[in-house]
Amino acid sequence: MESRAINFGAGPSALPTSVLQEVTKGLLNFNGTGIGIAEISHRSKEFTTYLQGVEHNIRKLLDVQPTHSILFTQGGGSTQFSAVVLNMLARHRLLHPELKDEDRVLDYVVTGSWSKKAAEEARRMGGSVNIAADSRKSSKDKKAFDNIPTADAYSFSKDPALIYYCANETVDGVEFSPDETSPASFPFHLLPKDALLPLVGDHSSSFMSRPIPHLSDHAIIYAGAQKNLGPAGLTILIVRNDCIVDVDAAARLGAIPVPICLSYKTLADHNSLYNTPPVLSIYVTGLVLEHMVQLGGLDYYAGLTNRKAKKIYDALKDGETKGVFKSKVKEGSGSQMNVVFDVLGEGMLGKFIAGAEERAMKGLKGHRSVGGVRVSIYNAVTEQETDQLIAYMEQFAERHEAHKE
Repeated sequence: MESRAINFGAGPSALPTSVLQEVTKGLLNFNGTGIGIAEISHRSKEFTTYLQGVEHNIRKLLDVQPTHSILFTQGGGSTQFSAVVLNMLARHRLLHPELKDEDRVLDYVVTGSWSKKAAEEARRMGGSVNIAADSRKSSKDKKAFDNIPTADAYSFSKDPALIYYCANETVDGVEFSPDETSPASFPFHLLPKDALLPLVGDHSSSFMSRPIPHLSDHAIIYAGAQKNLGPAGLTILIVRNDCIVDVDAAARLGAIPVPICLSYKTLADHNSLYNTPPVLSIYVTGLVLEHMVQLGGLDYYAGLTNRKAKKIYDALKDGETKGVFKSKVKEGSGSQMNVVFDVLGEGMLGKFIAGAEERAMKGLKGHRSVGGVRVSIYNAVTEQETDQLIAYMEQFAERHEAHKE
């Protein structure tokens, strides 16, 4: 185990060492069946019982009420860019069959690369998209996603088919929190006063790092597992029951036909087992959830995340005063899970990355679209590992400040 690197990658990201050790046993013999988890039938009683346990722990940790169903599927968050549009347009068609297509509006809050892609996919599928807010308008160059819009920047439609936001833009490092105590908070007070809001939240990056305020107000929350919970391949959906609709009935009224494996009703009617789910990813996710429960649940992880993020931002601010680092995000809009910054000076980014890798710190190079450094501190990155990075940042800043003179 001494040869393992510290994984600061944005995903697939770090997993708890004890869970990985347990996974190796399950690969050979899953729960005493004598069959490995990658080989066992997804319809076996052993696996279906295990899947029920995974759902139970998600409900327990997030306090998901019976008003919402938990579904397991494939395709990652990017597939949900399409699926949420199709399912919510079908719901809107059933609620308002008399409306013309151009009057079925989809509201998108665009605060970074992923929400931008989601809005583009909605347009590509023929949706009438209203950009309810765009953080680029508040940036210095009118191009950067470096902030969360203030409340006066929003313009929501009267009766949209959906209202979409991304809680944590991993590429850009901005965080859009549904927690109203945060300065970068979703403006719930501006939303239509409807008991059944069509609110859709992509929580892939922050899922299971802390409780989700206003969870019951959401129509859909979805998250890829490969950040905080498991390997790539599994997407978890929390869908309010009134949004699980008969998409074929909606199609007969003129809605876009929904591919059967993208229909939430298909997933719900078959307990997420209509086709073979990502069995191995579900197994690892279940072990991670059990590990989380043992450590104290989301209150434990929220505290851990807060401490790790604060330490990194403090080190970043110190590096900025030395003229070595520069944050890519305005103060107050930074992500707790993904800290992004530039290393100033010709060739200095390469030196920083190389020095980190010499110290067995991997995955720090920023996304190819924005460059710089991206530090992802998902749940399995320990506070001790974070402290090692901070010590390196402080040493690097001190050394290169001295060389400027």
